[in-house]
Amino acid sequence: MRHSVAMSVQVDAALREHLDRPDGQEDICLATYSVSTGRTRISRLITQVELPATGERRVHGNATITGDYVLRVAAVAAAREEGLVILHSHPGGHGWQELSGPDHDAERSYSHLVQRITGLPLVGMTYSGGDQAWSAREWVIGSPIWHESVRVVGNTLRITWNDTQRRPPATTVEQIRTVSAWGEQLQQDIARMRVLVVGVGSVGLDVAIRLAATGIQHIGVMDYDTVEPLNRDRMIGATRKDARRKTPKVEVADRLMTTAATARCPEIALHYLSICSPEGLATALDYDVIFSCVDRPWPRAVMNTLGYSDLIPVIDGGINIDTFPNGCMQGASWRVQAVAPGVPCLSCSGQINMPQVALDRAGLLDDANYISQAGLHSPASQNVALLSASVSAAQLAQFVTLTVSPGGRGVYSPLRYILAAHHQEHLDGISQPGCRFEHRPGEGDKRSEFVSNTGPWIDAMAARTRKRRNFALPCALARFVASARITDRK
Repeated sequence: MRHSVAMSVQVDAALREHLDRPDGQEDICLATYSVSTGRTRISRLITQVELPATGERRVHGNATITGDYVLRVAAVAAAREEGLVILHSHPGGHGWQELSGPDHDAERSYSHLVQRITGLPLVGMTYSGGDQAWSAREWVIGSPIWHESVRVVGNTLRITWNDTQRRPPATTVEQIRTVSAWGEQLQQDIARMRVLVVGVGSVGLDVAIRLAATGIQHIGVMDYDTVEPLNRDRMIGATRKDARRKTPKVEVADRLMTTAATARCPEIALHYLSICSPEGLATALDYDVIFSCVDRPWPRAVMNTLGYSDLIPVIDGGINIDTFPNGCMQGASWRVQAVAPGVPCLSCSGQINMPQVALDRAGLLDDANYISQAGLHSPASQNVALLSASVSAAQLAQFVTLTVSPGGRGVYSPLRYILAAHHQEHLDGISQPGCRFEHRPGEGDKRSEFVSNTGPWIDAMAARTRKRRNFALPCALARFVASARITDRK
């Protein structure tokens, strides 16, 4: 398993306020963490900063803490079913920090005690005051296991990489123009991110191809659907042969991304999954950023949750085309927004309708009789290639804003473009009191049952596919539906 630490920008600010001392001395404090378990990565999510009380730590050039402080916070962590983090500062440090002899001995001396009280490994972290970078390790059987990254998530995404665990990819001659936009260091940081595109139809396919062209080394595409003739006016690059053979959409994406990739050794992961399945959810937890390119309320609600519970920023986009009863076009609009701590969620901004999520889970949004009797409308499905490119462009712009922070600013409010008026506006996104998604960032594996109970997705998919004429599942997917097993190519 790979290992990482994540925290919200709010937690990061609270830690820096304590650790950045005006007198330039080192300092130290404790925090608690929850666990987010993916298929190949375990993330420790810092949930609460527990500052020392009077007499619980000493600052004398170096900084030390008392055993009573450790016992107090370890008890708090155990009561929450969480782990404990020791964090100390290197005021003049830059980048990922190694452990000095005294720091190694101090963390090791507490590791067994903390493990016994909390049942989870002690996590040690170092803060570099020179550039606000973080480094992390966890202690197992008295030895440190170094993490590959620490990510700080909010209206920006800042990742400190452990170069020995995930080496910076070499910049290629094909990336010269890309590097000129934000510099080689940022290019290396972006290229090391693991980015997942959920839904590789008209919008997601374009997003995935452009991410590959940017030089991102590891990109995953997730979709359990296949190409049909009605997809070809929007899936640019899908062929008539793909439609005849009902080629999985992820395989079309693989072919086109491989052609466009500029990374020296690109890694394209194909996930024949729904993010609403337990396996799809676990796979998504392995990534640093998720693009939501689906139009169904249930998967969007799942990804909306992950932006807060697991501190994985999500970039969501959607399009709506209105027509008159005679079929003529009335208008169109598209919206994009990022989902992360400090930014209103998709439910609060009106992007997803929560009652429809329950109906989608049950497969009722594909039941024409139910829709008619309930007086509802099926999820909008109109889309055209001439407009879907605008959605993908807007989502990619959000990704640049999130990771590059041009002008020192990040993402903040949902954006909507109204076609008829050629007008783009910032929507007032206000977090609602008691929002179930934003309530407690960093819940990790303790996230609400709403997401954890993802089992019924097979029934929902079956209801959806029954309405398609002449639908034929590819062999791999047919075997999966029959046995509830996963076909997943990495």
